[in-house]
Amino acid sequence: MAAYYERLSHLDASFLALESRSTHMHVGGVALFDAAPMMQNDGGPAAGLDIDRIRRFIGSRLHLIPRYRQRLAYVPLERHPVWVDDEHFNLDYHVRFTALPRPGSTDLLMALAARLASQQLDRQKPLWELYVVEGVAGNRFAVISKIHHCMIDGIAGVDLLAVMLNLAPIGEIEEAIPFVPRPAPTSTELVVRETARRAGAAVATARSARRAVDDAKSVAAQGLRRVRAMAYSLGSGWLTAAPRTPLNGKVSPIRRFATLETDLAAVKEIKNALGGSVNDVLLATVAGGVRRFFQDVRHFDVEGVVLRVMAPVSVRTRDQRGSLGNQVAMWLVSLPIEDPEPTSWLAAVAAETLKLKKTDQALGASTLVQLSAGAPATLVSLASRLAAGARPFNLTVTNVPGPQFPLYLLEAPLLGQYPLVPLWESHGVGIAMFSYDGTVFWGFNADWDVMPDVDRFVEAIDAAFRELLAAARRATAEPPEPRRRRTPKPRPPLGS
Repeated sequence: MAAYYERLSHLDASFLALESRSTHMHVGGVALFDAAPMMQNDGGPAAGLDIDRIRRFIGSRLHLIPRYRQRLAYVPLERHPVWVDDEHFNLDYHVRFTALPRPGSTDLLMALAARLASQQLDRQKPLWELYVVEGVAGNRFAVISKIHHCMIDGIAGVDLLAVMLNLAPIGEIEEAIPFVPRPAPTSTELVVRETARRAGAAVATARSARRAVDDAKSVAAQGLRRVRAMAYSLGSGWLTAAPRTPLNGKVSPIRRFATLETDLAAVKEIKNALGGSVNDVLLATVAGGVRRFFQDVRHFDVEGVVLRVMAPVSVRTRDQRGSLGNQVAMWLVSLPIEDPEPTSWLAAVAAETLKLKKTDQALGASTLVQLSAGAPATLVSLASRLAAGARPFNLTVTNVPGPQFPLYLLEAPLLGQYPLVPLWESHGVGIAMFSYDGTVFWGFNADWDVMPDVDRFVEAIDAAFRELLAAARRATAEPPEPRRRRTPKPRPPLGS
């Protein structure tokens, strides 16, 4: 069998470079399920979650996501990471089981999720872990997931749900396809093959250049568009530091995790009444919540403060659906938070996102990533850390639209999915949202020291959403202005 490896993209590799002792670059979340269909035996003293069935089910799906059985290796000298099959893969290491002490409250579950989020993944093994947690109050169980960001982005995470979960309750488990790892290349083979790859890429580039001459006008127009998009992207704030706020400070390795739920129908009610998109409404909610938190909890003067938010935007094409890795670009969204009027929050956000779309800033950001793809890994690592240290934004806010119909783990329905986004250097909180079956599930990943009052922060976000909803209902309740009747002009008499 021939040796196999797959090179990480530049963007995927950057998430490895950004990781430090205090900044963990895994994504994940907490999924809640109804435990009743998954209990073994008839409810006697030995009753409990049927963990063997869950493990066998996950094992039966792994052939559909081969990245889950691959580990990192590195090209000698260049030190660029590559994926190779893990010859020592052990499913029991990656799928773990635990239980909450009684009463199994949500607070206990989120404390466990925070503790697990505080621990980095082992880079010598495939970069993912699942913790199945039984004993959650309300006859539920949870699955806490940790997946390194170099493997997955938000949209890829939705695709993974489609692989790991079913559209209907199904009890049968397919036989697992035996895993036969392909041999990893030796150091010498990696050097030889990467040298050949770079030479082939240079030839392909030259051929592409010759073909491009045949369509010079189109290429020039596309090139001009990309240059403009890059200029707009850089000018949006990537080269300057964001203002220091109570959300920013020196982070520790220890995390807190909090959650919130919002009715998706209410989000759409706001959108329909006041304008903008679903994403605009959620960003406006964040703006209003941050304002309230700064003023009421931290007693921070918001006058003149413009909060800078990094909002990942998917650039995944239709033919890239179902593939792992990152296909995202980064928007920088400026949120003025000094205005007390909820409708002003949404108007400002909608205007900002419209400008970002019109100036192609997702294209500009992705082009900048492509241009840096040829840089040596050591320079990529240095540049990534310098960019993170400069803190060009105050917090990350990511919104991933999920399926609006029920999903099942075997017979157990998925009740909710609270996502987790990693913290960058000096960022005290990151906000992730996932919409599923009529509800927006919020996950707040917070630093232990910078955000000891993360629960108050969540309360402020919830209060801001209620303010927006009230404003939307006031707008729709107002009677429309009466139409002015046009006074008919006097007609001249007949025969005149």
